[in-house]
Amino acid sequence: MLMRYWGYLLAKLAVAGAFLYGVAKAMGALYSPMYLYRKDPFGHDLGYTTLMMGFSLLCSGVLFVVIRDQRYRCRTCLRRLRMPLGVGSWPNSLLIGRPSREYICIYGHGTLKVPEEQITGSGSPDWQPHGDDIWKELETLSSGR
Repeated sequence: MLMRYWGYLLAKLAVAGAFLYGVAKAMGALYSPMYLYRKDPFGHDLGYTTLMMGFSLLCSGVLFVVIRDQRYRCRTCLRRLRMPLGVGSWPNSLLIGRPSREYICIYGHGTLKVPEEQITGSGSPDWQPHGDDIWKELETLSSGR
């Protein structure tokens, strides 16, 4: 199942790369007739250099969106995780725990715990898969065992 998760990420990256390659080719086709005497106007022409800066920002933005979308997907069924729930609090962080946000798969495959603080950089999310029987925990709570 985990290979399916990484395969989906690779497929999204391939589609994004093909899209950005097409954008780069279109920009090159539109801009190349202006410079027949110079093959590489980068660094010599302000318009072309600004266009390439914008393109590199577009590439960075697309990569960020693809990775962020993948981060909030279920590792089993690849559906978007739903129902964010805030857990913990700053004033009671020693008693309750550090603040975090939990997302769940609506089909019960698992829970993603994302820390809300960014003290030492971006906190790594913690994926906790659930077993096949999602009602087992609720049954044990209701029976009082």
